[in-house]
Amino acid sequence: QEKLDMSTYPVESIRNFSIIAHVDHGKSTLADRLLEITGTISKTDRNKQVLDKLQVERERGITVKAQSASLFYNHEGINYLLNLIDTPGHVDFSYEVSRSLSACQGVILVVDANEGIQAQTVANFYLAFEAQLSIIPVINKIDLKNADPERVEKQIEKLFDIPTDECIRISAKQGTNVEKVLQQVIEKIPPPQCNTADPLKALVFDSTFDHYRGVVANIALFGGEIAKGHKIVSAHTKKRYEVNEVGILTPDEQPTHKLYAGQVGYLIAGMKEVAEAQIGDTLFLCKQPVEPLPGFKSAKPMVFAGMYPIDQTEYNNLKSALERLTLNDSSVTVHRDSSLALGAGWRLGFLGLLHMEVFNQRLEQEYDMSVILTAPTVPYKAVLSSAKLIKEYGKDQITIINPAQFPDKLSVSEYLEPTVLGTIVTPHEYIGKIITLCQDRRAVQKDMLYIDENRVMLKYLFPLNEIVVDFYDALKSLSSGYASFDYEDAGYQSADLIKMDILLNGNPVEELATIIHNDKAHAAGKLLCERLKETIPRQLFEIAIQAAIGKKIIARETLKAYRKNVVAKCYGGDITRRMKLLKRQAESKRLMRKIGNVEVPRDAFIRVLKREPDK
Repeated sequence: QEKLDMSTYPVESIRNFSIIAHVDHGKSTLADRLLEITGTISKTDRNKQVLDKLQVERERGITVKAQSASLFYNHEGINYLLNLIDTPGHVDFSYEVSRSLSACQGVILVVDANEGIQAQTVANFYLAFEAQLSIIPVINKIDLKNADPERVEKQIEKLFDIPTDECIRISAKQGTNVEKVLQQVIEKIPPPQCNTADPLKALVFDSTFDHYRGVVANIALFGGEIAKGHKIVSAHTKKRYEVNEVGILTPDEQPTHKLYAGQVGYLIAGMKEVAEAQIGDTLFLCKQPVEPLPGFKSAKPMVFAGMYPIDQTEYNNLKSALERLTLNDSSVTVHRDSSLALGAGWRLGFLGLLHMEVFNQRLEQEYDMSVILTAPTVPYKAVLSSAKLIKEYGKDQITIINPAQFPDKLSVSEYLEPTVLGTIVTPHEYIGKIITLCQDRRAVQKDMLYIDENRVMLKYLFPLNEIVVDFYDALKSLSSGYASFDYEDAGYQSADLIKMDILLNGNPVEELATIIHNDKAHAAGKLLCERLKETIPRQLFEIAIQAAIGKKIIARETLKAYRKNVVAKCYGGDITRRMKLLKRQAESKRLMRKIGNVEVPRDAFIRVLKREPDK
């Protein structure tokens, strides 16, 4: 394979840009067309979402990982090198988007001509706007019969202050007008501000693990040049490496002699350990140390779930699979955890529910691991008031991830729960239903804005635990799928939280304890008791399943005992005879209940703790 010479592309003729949009507005399809026009991939009918390489992405038709590709394009006689990054659209992966933007100087903002501006479009626009990138608005899918580009142009002008004549109308599927997008990229997006004469400075913005070559790091060069044989140092781990191979991604890896300032490519330097290629790390030559680049603020996990191997003998295999997968998806946080019922496992922090599902699916498909995932919870905080506890923890605020660590009300001045600022964009006929839904979820309305005659943008402050499980599904079904939802972190606020215990015949079951808001405790307790009643097998004595807050019982279900028909031998005769037999049986059952203890089988735990799709 012939190595490319990258020195023919000076900094002035490099453009780094990414494509941002709401889910399903055609980012990956536009990326396919750009790859075809520049001759990076051959034109065939099979080119559908070329950059979505993972099996999960193919099956679900969504982008999960940001993928980069380098395109060569000749414009007015000059050869340009365009580095394109295709980003995900779902709210769970906005961390990927913000990371990708750090390696870019401009963005293409794609809006669907049929759907118009959606919640995620607004969120992504502000990400790019805050990073001070130049923005090229593109209106896609003009080939659809319901497309209304004029309406969308007005929306863009009203919300983003971008003049309507700057919008490019394209159809990425049919390739209409896509050339124009490339010309705009070259004219509007500035080249990177850096110099080849400076010392080497490279930002690691993504990494993957290869069984044969170790870690493959995707880098953006902010200065200097890098070639095979260079000795480099990582600013984060201070370890030294020798570069084995550098190259560019034209989606596939293409080795080159060198990479120069302003270019985006990959680097293989014999990093064996998964944790060595920290995303956001700066690489430099060991002779010329430089000031590290400001990395990324690490992703804040919004949802926690316990993950346990189905069989404890699989623990070590699952551990290595988790390490490899968390390298590729650095936004997952991992803590060791163990549960009495499910054995040793981990508590994983995810950015959202879709992220959690995709992660689980990738574990199954890429590593053949099937696991038990418990119901998702969110991190709470408690402000301690008792001097003894403050001394024990060394600080007056603690984060509670596991209900077992929930401190007693007497030693706490207040509990805090995480909140998010949610943006909902919806057609106006669904407003009534959506406002009712938000109020049921203890949300506070902050703002309401009409984007045009029939679209409304609502802003609400939500407690995170109210939206984490099924809010999105409820919103979609209320609005026939038209409403879109996006959220960002809004800090913590005080809340009336309590710990709800589940008792079986008066004995608390530790694994089933949950932290919940006082208003919701009764409903949740009743539901949990009912679900337990269905899953616990009947015994020879009666079992009382109760939900309790402290000493107060708030819900109860009774699981009746198996019993022998002791009056079968009586026919006729006096009633006292029957009563005597029944009374004797009841007495024995009462004795049995005293000494009998309830063993909850493991699969009952799994059924109760797992997320229930139907409930």
